Amino acid sequence: MSTLPDPLKHRKADHAILDLFLKRWSPRAMTGEPLTDKELMTLFEAGRWAPSTYNEQEWRFLYAKNGSKQWETHFNLLVEGNRAWCKAAAVLVVVLSKKTFTQNGKPNPVHTFDSGAAFENIALQAAHMGLVCHGMQGFDFDKARSDLKVPDDYAVDAMFALGRPGDPDALPEELKKRETPTDRKPLKEIICEGAFEF
Repeated sequence: MSTLPDPLKHRKADHAILDLFLKRWSPRAMTGEPLTDKELMTLFEAGRWAPSTYNEQEWRFLYAKNGSKQWETHFNLLVEGNRAWCKAAAVLVVVLSKKTFTQNGKPNPVHTFDSGAAFENIALQAAHMGLVCHGMQGFDFDKARSDLKVPDDYAVDAMFALGRPGDPDALPEELKKRETPTDRKPLKEIICEGAFEF
């Protein structure tokens, strides 16, 4: 039986960082086995402790466990290509962020930045636990808003799938070859001291 590749054999940091950052990647192969409630709540607890502007904590997570009455609603939001591998996910999650400040109702310009930080906490916790966490934009944002009854003052930001690592050979042929941890751009391509000079 094939297994997911070890990210630490495919990735090398240019500067000293925690291995956890290298271990976090976005595989698609999952077993279909459920996560325990304890595991799931541990992941969401990690998200809970993300930083946010004025401690707004504007992220919200709408989740569905595979096989539950909510699963079909979440699963049907996905584009066809993501359905092919998400059918083996244990949990699907829609990420929301409140667009206005609770304290005064004014627009919060960094609501998606903060919800992204909460997602990253979850993704790192999943990597630490040896679980799969794969973020996606391949779903119907408008359908998510209507089918999940998302109020207008919340943005639909993304979806992600959670599960136990599976066999890449079970994936559709075109996805098998993509089931490898990717590298990153060199720092010189993403940082610049002072004004924009890329």
